[in-house]
Amino acid sequence: MNPNYLELAKGKVPNIPLLINIVSKRVKQLNQGARPLVKPDSPQMSNMDISLKEIAEGKMSAELSFKPTRTPVEEKTISL
Repeated sequence: MNPNYLELAKGKVPNIPLLINIVSKRVKQLNQGARPLVKPDSPQMSNMDISLKEIAEGKMSAELSFKPTRTPVEEKTISL
């Protein structure tokens, strides 16, 4: 892993768990044949470094959306 690209990517996405998720999803896409959004530094450049470079250069962004997976539970009163 290229530490320079990691630091630059952390500057764009300071939330580390979110950065990990973005990189992981992008690496999966690259492994499945997606084209890189940046020019690799070398033919041997790893997909993780390509992903970090894409984030560092602002070629990728993430959007968070929150969708509740279940409805709130109603409170029930029990009479004794």
